[in-house]
Amino acid sequence: MLFLGLSCLLLHVFVAFGTELTFELSDNEKQCFYEDIQKDVKFEMDFQVIAGGNYDVDCFVTDPQNNVLYNEKKKQYDSFSHTATMSGVYKVCFGNEFSTYTHKTVYLDFRHGDEKPLIETMGGTSPLTQMESSCVSIHEVLKVVADSQTWYRLREAHDRTSAEHLHLRVTYWSIGETVLLFVIGVGQVMMLRSFFSEKKGSVAATT
Repeated sequence: MLFLGLSCLLLHVFVAFGTELTFELSDNEKQCFYEDIQKDVKFEMDFQVIAGGNYDVDCFVTDPQNNVLYNEKKKQYDSFSHTATMSGVYKVCFGNEFSTYTHKTVYLDFRHGDEKPLIETMGGTSPLTQMESSCVSIHEVLKVVADSQTWYRLREAHDRTSAEHLHLRVTYWSIGETVLLFVIGVGQVMMLRSFFSEKKGSVAATT
């Protein structure tokens, strides 16, 4: 059973394809990614801003002739799919040019083409053996697990960033309150001392 699970895991690794990455996008910056895609091949893209500012970014996709296929402004996350009408290099760009001081962290998952069958005989007329059926079932479960893990990683990164920002604000607020209390305390002491100084001066003048 262990051998069966390892075999299916290796098959899952070998048939996986596409690009999945997380990158930093500085303020007033634009980054583009390029992919050579053949005609009639379908490609899909998912992206999400997981840190920085208001968690928004500009994104657009163009074909080899620079025709705009997708163009959205200040999106936190989105998905896009398209079937290539021509062969060539397709471009995916992310822009943070509207931000003057905040950099962003962006997650991108880009997939293209059809997934190859897990087992070569799946497209034929012969039925699958029990082991092959088990491999296919495990493969489908692993795909769901991988998608869930990706979602949880993005959620955890987003929540961690929010918690760090909240901790930073609380720290600054606490420092500000401490300084304010110190200034008020010193001011009250000086004010009380000034009252006693005025009384001593007035008594000395009357005598």
